[in-house]
Amino acid sequence: QQHNDAGFMFKFCVSFTVRHSFISSLDGTTQENKMRFIQNFKWTDTLQGNVPSAQQDALFELASMAFNVALWNTKFASRLAGKENITEAEAKDVHRSLKVAAGIFKALKEVHVPRLITPAEKGRDLEPRVMDAYIIQCQAEAQEVTIARAIELKHNASLIAALAFETANFYLRADHTLNTLEPECSSKWRKYLQLKQHFYMAYAYCYHGQTLLSSDKCGEAIRSLQEAEKCYSRAEALCKDYRQTKGPGSTAKPSEQLFFLKLGGLIKNTLEKCQRENGFIYFHKVPAEAPQLELKASYGLAEPVPFELPPLSQQCTAEVYATFDLTKGARNDKAKPKEEEVKPVKEPDLKPQQDTGCILS
Repeated sequence: QQHNDAGFMFKFCVSFTVRHSFISSLDGTTQENKMRFIQNFKWTDTLQGNVPSAQQDALFELASMAFNVALWNTKFASRLAGKENITEAEAKDVHRSLKVAAGIFKALKEVHVPRLITPAEKGRDLEPRVMDAYIIQCQAEAQEVTIARAIELKHNASLIAALAFETANFYLRADHTLNTLEPECSSKWRKYLQLKQHFYMAYAYCYHGQTLLSSDKCGEAIRSLQEAEKCYSRAEALCKDYRQTKGPGSTAKPSEQLFFLKLGGLIKNTLEKCQRENGFIYFHKVPAEAPQLELKASYGLAEPVPFELPPLSQQCTAEVYATFDLTKGARNDKAKPKEEEVKPVKEPDLKPQQDTGCILS
């Protein structure tokens, strides 16, 4: 399978180089490449079903290809994360793939898409809000791998709480990024982001409660655990809403994952322990207000991997460029065969495994 994955990326690199030669100036001048606007390109979008976007611009083709390479990295990460007995090396691959995807989305948004003559329509893949949501979600899901690793190795509860809080805020930001898109294309995605935000807030309050208990602040620890229970219940309710909401994309089932169920048991057991200790030792008053989380993670934050297009082939020279004569060989539009409708490929729902540590969309 790794051989097939490497072959996929090699083919895309070759295609990138070809498309790049249609955009970059090859004759040493600052003028647009004469081949940039000779072909019309069509791509379907993740949120718009089978209605394609079309632009007569090779840069649109290049950006769309790069966007799909980023998506491939997220799907590759999802497939690895869904294995039953994921190894440390595979977990690192998941982590890196998500950061690579974030880097591609970021480079497209900041460098390449602004150069398009025609801006992307609202809700299309190359529209800034959609790309922002993808960037943030990729970072959040990469941090899920970090959190799972920190829990597995029993790192300090304060570090886990801070990472969970930062991750929850990533999901909140991604959700807010999509709040101005049409509900029919964004509601399902937003439900997923919301359930993840509440889930990681539950994690943050749970591990913050453990930190407070270790500091002999038992009353505050109880209140933090009670807030964790509320966030977890809200995440459970959002899981049901998410699965019932219609919209583009496959449907994950986080509430059936062992890592989701484990958190519910952890919150329950930790709260009961705090209440027992408070009844025997501390006798602290439980605050009415939940503690304000102002946690900053010093380690483990995921940053996008910088992305650059592959360099032009050495065969793309000014001499070769000069041989292209756009006045010759014009195609007869009447002779064009009728375009067939491209049917979308249905993705299977992600089935729960024994213990993945995280779930990716």
